[in-house]
Amino acid sequence: MPQIGGQTNLGDPFCQTGGEIMSEIPGNIRFMPNWELLRARAFLFVFGSLRRMTMGVRAAMVDGDKVFLARHAYISGWHLPGGGIEAGEPAALSLEREVLEETGHQLTGPGELHAIYLNTQASRRDHVLVYVCRDFEFAFERRPDHEIADLGWFDRHELPDGTTDGTRRRLEEIFEGIRPTDEW
Repeated sequence: MPQIGGQTNLGDPFCQTGGEIMSEIPGNIRFMPNWELLRARAFLFVFGSLRRMTMGVRAAMVDGDKVFLARHAYISGWHLPGGGIEAGEPAALSLEREVLEETGHQLTGPGELHAIYLNTQASRRDHVLVYVCRDFEFAFERRPDHEIADLGWFDRHELPDGTTDGTRRRLEEIFEGIRPTDEW
């Protein structure tokens, strides 16, 4: 039988100390009884409801000196495309989904995490992960609708009027190699 930390790991759902069902992590390593896991999840749900944090992704889609920007119908200014990470969704998958939904482009390679920012303009608990995306292909023509008012490719030296200060700072960091700040 395999040994983990001096304890036998049978690979079955029962603990050797009384047959209590245990939760497992990948690799069949038991870490807590199911009742403790349920209690922890309930605590974290209640605690999380009181101290909810939001997290989103933004894509700096770069093609040479051109960047893709979107103007949303519900907020002013030109922004890097992106949106919220759904519950249980990995950030990389959220990035792929948001890029496709907001730009009509499919990522063909992983985005490179540029930085994580606290966005106090939205709330004291909002965080934004900015990825630099250089590998993508056209999937479909994204037309303006109730969410996206306008979109397009722009030369980084000639950004459209109304490009937000945060978007301009992120692009300067990316193109000029400036150290990212902590806040959006």
